[in-house]
Amino acid sequence: MKESMGELAARLGGADFVLDSEKPQLVSIAGIIGVGKTTLTKRLSKHFDCKGLLEPYDANPFMPDVYAGRKDLALDSQLYFLTHRTTQLNITTLPRGQIAFSDYVFDKELIYARRLLDSEQLSLYERIYPAFAAKVSDPVLVVYLTDEIERCLQRIHVRNRSYEQQIQPQFLQDLDCDYQQLFSGWKTCPVIRKQMSELDCSQDADIEQLANQIKCYVTQD
Repeated sequence: MKESMGELAARLGGADFVLDSEKPQLVSIAGIIGVGKTTLTKRLSKHFDCKGLLEPYDANPFMPDVYAGRKDLALDSQLYFLTHRTTQLNITTLPRGQIAFSDYVFDKELIYARRLLDSEQLSLYERIYPAFAAKVSDPVLVVYLTDEIERCLQRIHVRNRSYEQQIQPQFLQDLDCDYQQLFSGWKTCPVIRKQMSELDCSQDADIEQLANQIKCYVTQD
């Protein structure tokens, strides 16, 4: 893979993992809003000729109001995402032994819930969450993307989702800290960390290089 032993060891986080063809070969792309998760997911799905599982942002009827300040609808929005993602990543429906890419890691649910819900909403959400999480397939690999906050904001503005245009740098910075904390103790699967200044999703060579590394962490029929 042309990576140092230190880098390869860091991807394991001190844990041991084995390839298991009986599990869905789910590769989750993680990172804050605007870092490039969906673009990379689409490129990798096309490269591997496999399913790409995308977050239903534009289908969530509560999102625009929540971003506009309707805190009373934040729980509705989070439950919409929770139920949809549980359906997408359900361990009984994702095919065993087949690779699939998602443009999110399921564990982000609690990150956003803790940022967006008030104390009463969060208390209810945290009681509901475990039953849904138990139905979800764990990823066999995470690709964790990071970038400068300003570059993420530029992407957000370019894609021009109206409800995202008021996102503040501090919110993205807080999310970045949450993701760093999540992956600092991550033991579920290997994690490939990619700084977006070193990965150009428009370049076939960059996608090919990342795909070749991913192949080392998944089984393929």
